[in-house]
Amino acid sequence: MDGLLLRSIEENIPLEMIYLSQDQQISQRKLIVKEVNEEYIRAYCLLRKQVRTFRRENILSLMPNTRPIDRFLH
Repeated sequence: MDGLLLRSIEENIPLEMIYLSQDQQISQRKLIVKEVNEEYIRAYCLLRKQVRTFRRENILSLMPNTRPIDRFLH
């Protein structure tokens, strides 16, 4: 997982994440990681369109984005 997080930071590429929130809701997010530490990651969430903080222990799945990047749409 650390390799994917660092690659997202270095290359500014989106990742897809499945996340379990504190209220036990599962969500799927597309994000670009900005900062990583042992407990949290800070990332720009493409769903909410803002920087969010996620607890690493609540990340259920993390994978490279396999869908076309929306940045070419205006």
